Amino acid sequence: MLRYTLKRLVSLAISLAVASVVIFLAIEVLPGDPAAYMLGVNAQEDTVAALREQLGLNGTMWERYSSWIGGLLTGDFGISYTYRTPVADMIADRMQVSLPLAIYALTLSTLIAFPAGILAASRRGSAADVSIMGITQLGVAIPNFWFAMLMVLIFAINLRWFSAGGFPGWDAGLYPALKSLTLPAISLALPQASILARIMRSSLLDTLSEDFIRTARAKGLTRAQALRRHALRNALIPVLTIIGLQFSFLLAGAIIIENVFFLPGLGRLIFQSISSRDLIVVESVVMLLVFAVVLVNFAVEITYALVDPRLRHRS
Repeated sequence: MLRYTLKRLVSLAISLAVASVVIFLAIEVLPGDPAAYMLGVNAQEDTVAALREQLGLNGTMWERYSSWIGGLLTGDFGISYTYRTPVADMIADRMQVSLPLAIYALTLSTLIAFPAGILAASRRGSAADVSIMGITQLGVAIPNFWFAMLMVLIFAINLRWFSAGGFPGWDAGLYPALKSLTLPAISLALPQASILARIMRSSLLDTLSEDFIRTARAKGLTRAQALRRHALRNALIPVLTIIGLQFSFLLAGAIIIENVFFLPGLGRLIFQSISSRDLIVVESVVMLLVFAVVLVNFAVEITYALVDPRLRHRS
């Protein structure tokens, strides 16, 4: 297990190093002069020169990259050009919304998808299976931003059970904060639950057709017992992969939902930073999200080894 973990750590470090180079080149080098880009085409030369000095852009490309990476490693993400505040503080404030929202949505998605996928697989071809697959197909097809607006129309405007948007902050209390995140979390969770339920059903059906399941049935286990004791654990590998990808998407890809509900999260911060050409914020947040994605994938691979010991022995 230790050797397997070390190999995964080396892979994580290489992925982060490559990602940092790509992000740096894409944001600071390929577009040309970042200072001129941030100030626009009508900026004066002396203004551009002053901004270049302020942002530390007068050094060589290697010096700028080393300074940026060194700052990231020490927690110094630089100063936002637009907001004139440390980028690390801005990210910390936005993470208080995006991270709980992602966890909330992923929890709802898993709680919905696992029972639905298991039920559909255990009753293949029945009315329950057809109904669940039909509903999940509809969930995959519906855009989440349209579903979010529908949720606002029904539960915020007509029924007035929830607010239409905004976030009161965790200082207002746990219940008001979670209540304000409920509609966004459901809007994010239902499409993801549809995908996860279909993967769960497909993986379980493939596992139920294996020889060891037939052997278990021949020894006297019912189909439900064979599914619960043997098939479910062996079917989790592709499901865990999807869960890891979904968490990464929920953390980094909720830009539209955060704008629909006016949530001050990371997605909205990226959108606002791109609009205001605040490249320092963009590259720091993107690198942080890449780190989160790689870290989640690392956790999923470690979970693979815990679920399936064959991976540890093979490594």
